[in-house]
This record gives sequence, C-alpha cells and structure tokens, in this order.
Amino acid sequence: MRRTYQGRALPRQDEEVIDQGLGFDLDTLLGRRRMLRALGLGAVTLGLAACGGGSDTPSATATTGGTGTGTGTGEIADETAGPYPGDGSNGPDVLERSGVVRSDIRTSIGPGGATAEGVPMTLELTVLDLANGGAPFAGTAVYVWHCDRAGGYSMYSDGLTGENYLRGVQLADASGTVRFTSIVPACYPGRWPHVHFEVYPDQASIADSANVIATSQVALPRDVCDTVFRQPGYEASVTHLARLSLESDTVFGDDGGASQLATVTGDVGGGFTVALTVRVDTGTNPAGA
Repeated sequence: MRRTYQGRALPRQDEEVIDQGLGFDLDTLLGRRRMLRALGLGAVTLGLAACGGGSDTPSATATTGGTGTGTGTGEIADETAGPYPGDGSNGPDVLERSGVVRSDIRTSIGPGGATAEGVPMTLELTVLDLANGGAPFAGTAVYVWHCDRAGGYSMYSDGLTGENYLRGVQLADASGTVRFTSIVPACYPGRWPHVHFEVYPDQASIADSANVIATSQVALPRDVCDTVFRQPGYEASVTHLARLSLESDTVFGDDGGASQLATVTGDVGGGFTVALTVRVDTGTNPAGA
C-alpha cells in the first residue's frame, strides 16, 4: 500500500515525511494556507499552524441549526455547471418541464417515475443580494441538481436518461431561503461530494440558462460524508473519497471550498440538514460554464 500524507501519496515512499523534497513541502504549505483561509485566520498565524497538528477540513457537525455561512462576506465562488446541468445548455432541459418547481426532488417528473434512494437530506440555501446591501434575495429562483447514491446523474448517465430525479427549482421566501428534500449525494471518481446550483432572478427567467445570475456548488464536510458512506448503497463512495481532499478537488481546491462548505446538522436516522448562505452580486457577470 502506498504511503500518504494529508491525502497525497508520498513521492519518496522509503523516506520520512520531512525528507520528501522541496516540491512536496511547498504543496503542504500551500494546502495549510488554503485551510487557514477557510477558517478565516490571517497570515500571521501561519507559522503557528505549520508547527501544530490539525484536521485538513473544518468540523462537519453543528450544535445549532440555521444556515451555513461559509467564510467571508464576498460573493459565492463562481463554478462550472459541469457536464450534466440539465438546463438546456448541454442537451436535455428539465427546466422546461411542468412540475420542476418543487421542494421534494427525490422522484422523477413524468413517465420515468423512479425515486432516488439514500440517506435523507434537507438542503437549505439562503440567497443574499450584495447589490442591495446584502438583503435577502426574495423571489429569486434556485435550480439544484446532484448525483444519486451510486454517482449517476439523471438525464445523462447510463440507465438514467429517462429519469430526471434529484433536480428541481424553488423560489426564495422573504428571508431569501429555499429548501429541498433530497438524499445525500455520492462521491464519484475525481470529485468531492457536492451539490450544483444556479440562481436566476425569478421563476420566468429559468426558461433560458443564459439568464443565470450565479452558478456554484455546495461542498459537503468530510465527517458527514464518512458517516453517510458507511450506509448501504454508498459502498463505492468510500474508496473514491479516500483518494480526495477538498484541497485536491478540481473545483474546491483553489481555496478549500471556503465560501461553499456547508454547515450540517442531523444524523443518519433522522436525516441531515445541509445549509449554506449564498451571496450573489447582480453587478458581476457569472463565469461558470
């Protein structure tokens, strides 16, 4: 078995961690810088952090409910919608289907009718409008989608092209919040467990993906994933997650998911609530594609 450190294979398998070379040391230092940014700590604490131990990812459990805030007060990181958006920008378009505005997204709309199984998850996103002083963005439409517990995406994956589960739209209430009933997604090769979402100005705007205000992703905390992936149906996720970290992920790796790491409460029996505050700025152009 190859020896690893902080989720990365050691380039010199027969040597100690301190003897892995300058390149490995720089990667380790940069990884700790990302972690400090995710925790909201300044550069002056870097020396202390480098001398002490600690976890690569923040704690996943919270003692109180409410919405996750990520780190900082700036705009949510803009990310790719990926290859399976289902918004008409890459093939099929679920947003043109009657019934797509719904809170429970576990079952397909229309003829498919399949229901995604897995550990229950309530997803809560609170959208704030930075162009309006950070006020709740009431009435905005939020489209979410994610993979099932086997790592497949409805409308795209083999055997799922006739299904559209785990996709849906909700309109933000007076507090800017949308809530979806779903299941915890899997971890598939090369990607940290996540949920995609797009923010539109209002319900009428979802008819055209070009109207999107922001495109981003929610990152799930590691200890929650470790707990969920011990459940039946998630077996493959254990192996995939063991090969990843937030810092090595192709999407979250630039800052460890600082503005996208959700606050999570709950348990396997009663289900988890995954919450994040999403700050958007209508004065900027989204870059995700």
